[in-house]
Amino acid sequence: MSTSLQEQLLNAGLVDQKKVKQANKDKRKNDKQQRRSKNAVVNTTQETAQRALKEKAARDRQLNEERNERTQRRALVAQIKQLIDNNKISRGDGDTPYNFVDNKKVKKLYVTEQQHGQLSRGQLAIASFQKSYQLIPAVVAHKIAERDAGCVFIADNDNASEDDEYADYKIPDDLMW
Repeated sequence: MSTSLQEQLLNAGLVDQKKVKQANKDKRKNDKQQRRSKNAVVNTTQETAQRALKEKAARDRQLNEERNERTQRRALVAQIKQLIDNNKISRGDGDTPYNFVDNKKVKKLYVTEQQHGQLSRGQLAIASFQKSYQLIPAVVAHKIAERDAGCVFIADNDNASEDDEYADYKIPDDLMW
């Protein structure tokens, strides 16, 4: 007794066989289109999700690079601080001024006569770290200069350039300026 609506309408003569086939065909067509549109929606959402994952990965990679750069910079600063702290030379009761240039400004550091001579000959150097100046050996100064050249001041009287007009004139060690 379970006859379908189509069979009942056919038996009653309200529809013919051609209309039943056309209705079945339309129904299958609609079902197929609905499945395709679901797949299209699923595909676009998958593409959107993949694009979002790629963007997130790129952002994460950039943040990691920035974090690594900050960590490396902190490590360099710590190495410089340790080199200066371990190798600084006490200036004692220095009464002889030694002048040097820091960021286009002439600075004055009071040192002993012996240290003044060593600074002039390039055996000692001045290191600038956290707004203070320390005397360090030239060997250590070169190690610091490899890490950050801006915080070391080394006197190089031996390296006269070819363009220097006064290259033939020797500068005395005891000259104060």
